[in-house]
Amino acid sequence: MNIKKFQANTETEAMILAKEEMGKDAIVMNIKTISPKGIYKFFRKPVVEITAAVDDTPVELKEVSQSEPLIKPRKILNPDIIYDDPIDTEFGINRFDNSEEPSAIEQKLNNLQTLLEKQLIAKEAEEVNSQKVSEKNNSFSCIQLIYNQLINNEVDEVYANQIMSEIDGTLKRDASIDKILASVYQKIVLKLGQAKSIDLSSKHPKFVFFIGPTGVGKTTTIAKIASLYKIEKNAKIAFLTADTYRIAAVDQLRTYANILGMPVDVIYTVEDMKKAQDTYKDYDIVFVDTAGRSHRNLEQRDDIEKLLNSVPDGNKEIYLVLSITTKYKDLIKMTEVYSDITKYNLIFTKLDETCSLGNIFNIRMLTNAPLSYVTYGQNVPDDIEKIDAQSIAKKLLRG
Repeated sequence: MNIKKFQANTETEAMILAKEEMGKDAIVMNIKTISPKGIYKFFRKPVVEITAAVDDTPVELKEVSQSEPLIKPRKILNPDIIYDDPIDTEFGINRFDNSEEPSAIEQKLNNLQTLLEKQLIAKEAEEVNSQKVSEKNNSFSCIQLIYNQLINNEVDEVYANQIMSEIDGTLKRDASIDKILASVYQKIVLKLGQAKSIDLSSKHPKFVFFIGPTGVGKTTTIAKIASLYKIEKNAKIAFLTADTYRIAAVDQLRTYANILGMPVDVIYTVEDMKKAQDTYKDYDIVFVDTAGRSHRNLEQRDDIEKLLNSVPDGNKEIYLVLSITTKYKDLIKMTEVYSDITKYNLIFTKLDETCSLGNIFNIRMLTNAPLSYVTYGQNVPDDIEKIDAQSIAKKLLRG
C-alpha cells in the first residue's frame, strides 16, 4: 500500500494532484484544511490536504487472508463527522465483514469514490457562489466609499444617491473598483456639461449682464473676462455700470477700464440703457455691471428685471455670479429668485477660499443652467478659467 499526502488550494486541485501522481485507482483516505499559524496567517491562505492511498501489489498476486479481517475504507461524507454505524446502508458495506470477494469490494469502493467526487464538485460550486457574494460585497463597499467621498465634498445627498442609483443599473455585479470609479467619474462629467462662453457670432453688439448678490466679486470678474477677450479675441469692448449703490464701485470699474483702454459709462435708468445700445452699436461686447441685490428684496429684484428686459434676447447674455463659499441653503434661495427673472449662465468665485466644490455640482443640478467660469483670486487678468468638468469631477472624488 502506497500512502501520500497532497496539498492544494481546493479539494479538487488536491485530488487532481493525487490522481496525476498515483493513478486513477488512488483512494482518498482523509481530507482536512490546514490554516497558517503565527504571523503567516495574515499573508497566506488556508490549504486543503488530502491523504491518498493506492495498492501497489499486482492484482493477480493478491490473497485474502482468512485469519485477518479485510479493512474497508469508511464512507467519507464529511471528514469532520465519524459514522459509528458499521453497516453502510447506501452501499451495503459491512466494515467488519471480510467475506466479500475483492471484485465486489472494488466495485463498492468505486461507488464510494464517485460519491466523494460529487461532494467535491458540490463544495467547489459552493465556494464559487461564496466568492460571488464576496465580490458583490466588495462592489457595495466601493460604492459606499465613493458616496461618502461625494458627501464629504458637500455634494447634496439627493444628487449623490441619484448618481449611485444610475451606475448601479449599468455595472456588472463583479465590477472592479476601477470600473466603478470610472463610471461615477464619467457620470459627473456628463452632468456638469461643457462650459459656456460668450458667443461673438452675432453681428450686433452683445450686452453681457453680470447679476448676483453683494460681495461675490462681480466687478473683478468682469475685468478678468474683458481682459481675456481683449487679448485673445481682440474684441472691441465697452463697460457700463448700474452699481450706483456701492461706494467706489464706479471708480473701481473705471480704473479697470483705463488700464484696458475701454470706455465706461454709468447708467441710472432703463432709458439710459436704451441710449447705451445706440452709443455702442459698433462694439463687439458691452459688459454691464449691476448692483448687488438682496434676493429677499422684491423691489430690488424688479429693478434688475426691468434693466435686463431693456435689451432684446438676441443681443444679451446673462451671468449669475455666486460665491462657492456661500451656504448651499442660501444658494438655493438666490438661484430661485433669479430664475424667476431670467435664464442665466453660472460663474463661481472664491475657489481659493474653500476645498469643497460640491456646490458647483449642486447648483448645476438644481438649476440646469450652463456652467461658465470659475475664479480663484483677485489678480487681473489672471485667476480665472472656464469651468473644466473633468477637473471638477476629479476633485469631487479625490480623498
